Amino acid sequence: MNMAVFLDRDGVINEVLSERVKFVNTAEDFHLLPGAGEGIKKLNDAGYKVYVVTNQGGIGLGYMSEEALEAVHQEMEEQLAGFDAVIDSIAYCPHMPQSGCRCRKPKPGMLMDLAKKHGIDLSGSYMAGDREPDIEAGRNAGTKTIFIGKDKKQKVKADKNFPNLLSFADWLTE
Repeated sequence: MNMAVFLDRDGVINEVLSERVKFVNTAEDFHLLPGAGEGIKKLNDAGYKVYVVTNQGGIGLGYMSEEALEAVHQEMEEQLAGFDAVIDSIAYCPHMPQSGCRCRKPKPGMLMDLAKKHGIDLSGSYMAGDREPDIEAGRNAGTKTIFIGKDKKQKVKADKNFPNLLSFADWLTE
């Protein structure tokens, strides 16, 4: 069984809610956060499979198309390639926030599906995110949970907290 790191996208890999970007609905809106490329490269080099699991309710709400999301993910992969960093697979939930689907975080559907498809040991894997639904999804899937960000006022406590993806990758690979 493989070990994996599941990463939320917005706020962990790329900017959101900044002066430059509110929502990432086009490839032009995608900007890597400092250290994200280096952090993913470290995870790759340490033998972890790296998966992105992202809620993209904007599709269900009509703010963006699946083609636009594909262009955003292609841009992400191209920017990460500049660091020789690789995402092994991307899963997204296109459904509206209140749809009740099994894939929208905090439900663990995306993680469970990736684990089954790629032979991942969830108990030895990590879910890293910047919001409580990410932490809940990881806990619901049976992974260790990592909160990325400086906000310490969490209702749902993660197993560990780090200010950014690179600091988490440094800790995990040392």
